Amino acid sequence: MNRWLLPEDIADVLPAEARKVESLRRAILDLYQSYGYELVAPPILEFLDSLLTGTGSDLNLQTFKLVDQLSGRTLGLRADMTPQVARIDAHLLNREGVTRLCYAGSIAHARTPVGSSAREELQLGAEIYGCATWEADFEAISLLLKTLSVAGLNKVYLDLSHAGVLEGILDGQTIAKTDIETLYSLLQSKDRPRLAIWAKCLPAKSAEALMALTELNGPCAQVLANAKKALPKHKLVDEALAQLEKLVCATATLASDVELSVDLADLRGYQYHSGVMFAAYVDKLPQPIARGGRYDHVGQAFGRPRPATGFSMDLLTLANLAPVAQRKSAIVAPWAFDADLAIKIAELRNAGEVVIQAMSGDAVETAEYFCDRELVVQGGSWEVNKK
Repeated sequence: MNRWLLPEDIADVLPAEARKVESLRRAILDLYQSYGYELVAPPILEFLDSLLTGTGSDLNLQTFKLVDQLSGRTLGLRADMTPQVARIDAHLLNREGVTRLCYAGSIAHARTPVGSSAREELQLGAEIYGCATWEADFEAISLLLKTLSVAGLNKVYLDLSHAGVLEGILDGQTIAKTDIETLYSLLQSKDRPRLAIWAKCLPAKSAEALMALTELNGPCAQVLANAKKALPKHKLVDEALAQLEKLVCATATLASDVELSVDLADLRGYQYHSGVMFAAYVDKLPQPIARGGRYDHVGQAFGRPRPATGFSMDLLTLANLAPVAQRKSAIVAPWAFDADLAIKIAELRNAGEVVIQAMSGDAVETAEYFCDRELVVQGGSWEVNKK
């Protein structure tokens, strides 16, 4: 057996890429700090019942499980940090006002997610707790677009949806959990023939509205206008469409390179979300680079109802899509026990230069730096010369 082999869809991050990831992480977390977000770092392992509180079956299937030898209880290796951050807000911080939290940490999936080639991700995200108005959703979208801009991804396709639309359509209907999961799957795939069969158990107006959802996607103004005509008059539906209109108008003012659309059947993540939902797409990536939205029910599951909205993404994927940074210039210095040389190297490093000391006769091999200068003795002192 080759001991250097890794499990399927698990990979190392090599030097140049690792530096790119870390530079992005620092820049993005500094951006979040400028907005007033506080950094949290939940543990990678938790008791399973806490880790999955307020989530659906999808996350349960994606979670690695093991037995804690100290307590005998089942532990989970987190597959998503959002429930952990909600727990921190609800039980550890326990604040009454608005709280802004951000995070960056590893997550692992028991199964390779659809559209991905990796079971380990470096999840980056930001969440707003305690604000129930659409302005919090707008701040989350604004910060997401800023995040992508920091990575050099300015051409963004933002797709909006709202969980309240379907909630309004199904209001008053008693539907089993497994049937609801089937419904969401049919809506996401826009499988109209099977959806028509599934909807036969519903009143005619509800069934017609479900069928209409599969066609309510495209340019924002057109979709929202058609939705007002095609969907039943209901408080939850009306409120959802009104919130989407406000977000569309506000988001359109942020950047000219953002292309907005609405897809009222795109309800992936429904097990979390309770309001506005959004997905950001960029060129060269078939699946969303980031997803987010409102998920008020997760905090409620922890025994402390708190409005919540936010987004998350995989930093490794983001770094892979970001433009390749130029290699940093470096200075090669000889390895010698020389007090003047040591002082000169320290001065250069303090000034921000990269100085690599090489043994005599050894070539410097590096993917991150190009060595275009060297330290040599000139006139009794150490000077930097071009190679």
